[in-house]
Amino acid sequence: MLKATSALLPVYAQLPVHPVSGKGSWLTDAEGQHWLDAYGGHAVAATGHCHPRVVAAIAEQAEALLFYSTALPHPIREKLATAIVAHCPPSLRKVFLVNSGAEANENALHLARKVTGRQRFVSIEGGWHGRTAATLAVTDGEKYMAGARRAGMPLSLKVPWNDPATLLSAVDDTIAGVIVEPVQGLTGARDLPVELLQAARTACDRAGALLIFDEVQCGVGRCGAFTAAESYGVTPDLLTLAKGLASGLPISAVVTTDAVAALIKSGDLGSTFGGGPVPCAAALATLAVIDDEKLIENAITVGNHLRDGALALGPKKVIATQGRGLLLGLRLHRPAVEIQTAMLRHQIITGTSSDPQVLRLMPPLSFSIPEAELLLAALAQVLS
Repeated sequence: MLKATSALLPVYAQLPVHPVSGKGSWLTDAEGQHWLDAYGGHAVAATGHCHPRVVAAIAEQAEALLFYSTALPHPIREKLATAIVAHCPPSLRKVFLVNSGAEANENALHLARKVTGRQRFVSIEGGWHGRTAATLAVTDGEKYMAGARRAGMPLSLKVPWNDPATLLSAVDDTIAGVIVEPVQGLTGARDLPVELLQAARTACDRAGALLIFDEVQCGVGRCGAFTAAESYGVTPDLLTLAKGLASGLPISAVVTTDAVAALIKSGDLGSTFGGGPVPCAAALATLAVIDDEKLIENAITVGNHLRDGALALGPKKVIATQGRGLLLGLRLHRPAVEIQTAMLRHQIITGTSSDPQVLRLMPPLSFSIPEAELLLAALAQVLS
């Protein structure tokens, strides 16, 4: 917890863990205690903490050139954009680099408004897209939408997460786009029905709107393919990536089609720090590690092991599981915050969600079967 005298604003409730170093799935605190990290710093530690290849890439680039803005070209920026495109569905061929998930989503929404000439969006109940003015307008929850109202943003039309017919009827020629997390993170790793995403694609095509996939949390290999779009077999017009993209350095991306890119002129978008050389180097190393160490395959294998192990504890302990890969939610009989606190006594870090009964797991993509077994054994004791 922050001290009363801290100069930091107390904007986050903090867990009682004080890490000073990390390696793989483990954090070490100032007393030398080791903590198993099944939360990954909000799904950011994709390759594990301080992967040596990522650290080396950061150091090498920082020594060569720490920063210059996009006012000057830099080859590493081009190299990263090419690598991102190579990992995405074939029709997504152009990249705009920014710094955070909210910034990526803000720019995706801006592009949809610009391309269509419309203002309103359809979004999904339970969706979380950021804290900027436009992203608050499409985020679910009254306390978030109040901020969008104060900023004068047109609020999105919310539709149920499991009702394709309602989504189809909601999208007409007044709608700029539909924004959706294929797997909703804050709601507790709720994986949306493929029929809903297919309906969103159909509705956008019919109405001339743009489909936006917010993969800030569920992308970068976390849900069974590099993009959740691939795992669902539905391709959007705009896709955003962030959290795990550079293993901890701030970078995000808006990935879009040639058709959308053709309507963008110089000056339509901008970001001083977006695509800085050091985060680009970290992202390139992250993508290489994900490929070379087969971390997407590992996410599937270990995710299935966690899911099966949790369900094997029995319905009196774990009611159900949700999510894909290593973005998982465990539905419990007891409040998730109680279980999170109890897991900390076993020196294991987990997450909660906006659903008070769902414990959220978002470990590094390198999480191992033995580490999963440690988590499951602790969970069995806590839920006894």
